[in-house]
Amino acid sequence: MLKDNLAMLRRMRGFSQEEIAEKIGISRQAYAKWESGATIPDVEKCGLLAEVYGTTIDSLIKTETVDGVGMIPPAPKGKNIWGSVTINDRGQIVIPKGARDKFGLTGGQRLIVGGDEIGIALIPAEVFEEKLKQAMELISFPNNGD
Repeated sequence: MLKDNLAMLRRMRGFSQEEIAEKIGISRQAYAKWESGATIPDVEKCGLLAEVYGTTIDSLIKTETVDGVGMIPPAPKGKNIWGSVTINDRGQIVIPKGARDKFGLTGGQRLIVGGDEIGIALIPAEVFEEKLKQAMELISFPNNGD
């Protein structure tokens, strides 16, 4: 719920209720009522809150939970959290429906698996191959006698 997300985001960022209230031009008491669920902000104030917390209004008003973790904070603007998956004995996972829908993933589609020290990335093979082709063209471009 909104009230839970407001309290979680404020604590995560180390703000007091007073500091957030100041940022959006309201009293600390009004903000405290939002966190307690006694009242809710209007759409304009929700927009300001989403901006302050770096998320979207949609993410701000939804509560997301992950199995084994519980409630998680709203995703930052431009990011998504679709929940958790379990790797089976063959190393397979099921990509959550929300993620498949968002990126138009379908059965049989090829994905490139990449990553860094933090995690794994899945990139549609066509996109990866096109970017690689563009990079190779830049590298192999003749340098006028250099």
